[in-house]
Amino acid sequence: MDVLLLSRLQFAAATMFHFLFVPLTIGLSLLIAIFETKWVRTGDEKWLRMTKFWGKLFLINFAVGVVTGITLEFQFGTNWARYSAFVGDIFGSLLAIEATAAFFLESTFIGVWVFGWKKLSKKAHAFVAWLIFFGANLSAVWIILANGFMQNPMGYVLRNDRAELADFMAVATNPFAWNQFVHTMAGCYLVGAMFVMGVSAWHLLKKQNVEFFSSAYRMAAPLALAMAVFVAAHGHHHGNQVAVLQPAKLAAMESHWVTQKNAGMSLLVIPDEANEGNAVEALTIPSLLSLLAFNDPSAEVKGLLDFPKEDRPPVMLTFLSFRLMVGLGTLMILFAAAAFWWRKSIADKPWLLKASILAIPMPYLALQAGWAVAEVGRQPWIVYGLLRTSEAHSHVIDPGQVWFSLITMCALYTVLGLAGFYLIAYHAAKGPHSPEKTAMPANAKE
Repeated sequence: MDVLLLSRLQFAAATMFHFLFVPLTIGLSLLIAIFETKWVRTGDEKWLRMTKFWGKLFLINFAVGVVTGITLEFQFGTNWARYSAFVGDIFGSLLAIEATAAFFLESTFIGVWVFGWKKLSKKAHAFVAWLIFFGANLSAVWIILANGFMQNPMGYVLRNDRAELADFMAVATNPFAWNQFVHTMAGCYLVGAMFVMGVSAWHLLKKQNVEFFSSAYRMAAPLALAMAVFVAAHGHHHGNQVAVLQPAKLAAMESHWVTQKNAGMSLLVIPDEANEGNAVEALTIPSLLSLLAFNDPSAEVKGLLDFPKEDRPPVMLTFLSFRLMVGLGTLMILFAAAAFWWRKSIADKPWLLKASILAIPMPYLALQAGWAVAEVGRQPWIVYGLLRTSEAHSHVIDPGQVWFSLITMCALYTVLGLAGFYLIAYHAAKGPHSPEKTAMPANAKE
């Protein structure tokens, strides 16, 4: 393998592994803030126990997520030095804001939350929980704005073979990036809700802390349904944007080869990239692709054959990732609707409890597939229309160096991942502390 492919594999492996922890951090931060607010408002110790139980899982997940994200920044200066030189003015400023403002804000308030139980009033401590939620989302804003520039470059001028920042507000208000942010955050909230439902279902099947975990399930189920439906609806809106700004990506997502009006969508498709067509194309619904892409059944949808081969994304991977994302999204809507409908009697529905446990990986897989569509579908551009991926990697490293760092990183991540997943699973299975151990001390501030 050459340096380019190895560098892409290394960055993909690091990013996808890191993103196993990010969604749960964001999703659980919302539910923990809700649980603690319920405790403050009602005085019911059940909600305090719930806050501390899910808070422990949040903290383990957050710690592993921070560690696994560190290597990403180093790769910009090693494997992707030419990319960093080209876009450093813009990309660097966004990452600097994320690190110095959003991440430190989130980390600081996590420390206050952990050590402030005996020092802050109930309301102040709950407010800190909401600040953690705000910080987690703010951190994601700057990361996704940086990625949004790669998808839809704005606010720059080309000077001295570099993209230099010309309008920070244009970068910060990039509509493509904000659609990515909304879509991704809704997916993260869905991860948090389905994680809580899955863990609760495991305990309910064992008849452990039935009232505690029934309450947690009832709180998470409406959020899961709302986010599952919202992600699908917003995904349609974001797809309209992709159709206009990245037509080659849309064509690859649907394995659509010939430009046509009233473009139909085939439910059964097997792409044949080598022969520039589809080996199988059946169950076609007339005009559906035009309608979904442009909200107009007679709209023209550009096909892959209208793009030079060197400007086409990898079709099979983009197509399969998109179908996986949509398929999982549909299943999650159906599952979340059932969970919402039977949430009040969930302890008496063993089939739904088992389904809730099996459903835990679904939003994770859907998010990973979505990012595969976003990143692979953007190829061959690392900055869309400005810089090709083949021109962005460093030319001063050799394959042996990348192999060594890739193997080392994978070994390290395997250890960290196993440790993180074990600790989360161990404490999730252990369940909450007894009410006596969780109760606030007598000298705690009101």
